[in-house]
Amino acid sequence: MITIAFWKPYDVLSQFSDRADPPRSTLADFIDLPAVYGAGRLDRDSEGLLILSEDTRLRTVLTEPRHQTPRTYWAQVEGIPDAKALEELRSGVMVKGKRTLPAKARRLDAPLDLPERSVPIRVRKSIPDSWIELQLTEGRNRQVRRMTAAVGHPTLRLVRWSIGSITLDGLEPGTYRELTSTEVGDLRP
Repeated sequence: MITIAFWKPYDVLSQFSDRADPPRSTLADFIDLPAVYGAGRLDRDSEGLLILSEDTRLRTVLTEPRHQTPRTYWAQVEGIPDAKALEELRSGVMVKGKRTLPAKARRLDAPLDLPERSVPIRVRKSIPDSWIELQLTEGRNRQVRRMTAAVGHPTLRLVRWSIGSITLDGLEPGTYRELTSTEVGDLRP
């Protein structure tokens, strides 16, 4: 069974079709493989790793919260989060009336080696921006964006770097590679 790692570009829907008029960019613009479906989604304004597979069981493992598959995100945020904000993210924050599960959170000091986004982020001369890394084991709708906003640092750019042990390393936006049987095995509990 085919399983791929795909770098979903910014402004691309995490689905293979779109009924909007005019149609928006979808996975079908980049992937021509029958019977692969996404194990999870990324918002249109987010970018990064999607795993797509023919294997229904694998997709279930990767998306069911009880399996707690870790997902690592790099978020460019407004401002520079202090130790208190990072600790709040680690402890869990209230999002839509429910506390998020504890997360791993740290500030990224070195500039990230990411390609430019097709649409640049908004830049404010009076407000600096910085990058943080968050590792979550749950996947609520727009969770990272809501978490960073809850601690006073709205997300400007969001990239999912990894799912389990699979990363974007070696990929460029709009490209994919087939996972090896060992990599697929590592994704299973």
